Amino acid sequence: MLKISCLCGQVRVKIPKLPSFINECNCTLCSKSGARWAYFNPSEVGIEGTTKGYSRADKEDPAAEIQFCANCGSTTHFILTASAISKFGNSQMGVNMRLADEKDLAGIELRYPDGRAWPGTGGFGYVQEARIIGRAASE
Repeated sequence: MLKISCLCGQVRVKIPKLPSFINECNCTLCSKSGARWAYFNPSEVGIEGTTKGYSRADKEDPAAEIQFCANCGSTTHFILTASAISKFGNSQMGVNMRLADEKDLAGIELRYPDGRAWPGTGGFGYVQEARIIGRAASE
């Protein structure tokens, strides 16, 4: 089990397993919130503490609402909006792996999707090649 928290420790997140990969998306929401997302079923994640939410105002129908600590402002996770849940079900949430110690994530693939260029459907392009956390770039 991986236990992580926001900067002040008031929001704590427990996940039962390490993710198979982590995304560091370059879209405006992800880059400005400082997030590296790992994805889980909401039933697998335990959240303790008070968070506030924010959904993008520049999207007509945003799919995600980021959650952040009401005290220190650290981005902790995202949940799907009601609109996205009605379309896709409540099957995914993201946890911000920047809150984890990188040594705890060694061996996990870090991907760099090009969210800024993504048209909203289909697969992502990538802005750079994936790397394995904990390995030097030359390995």
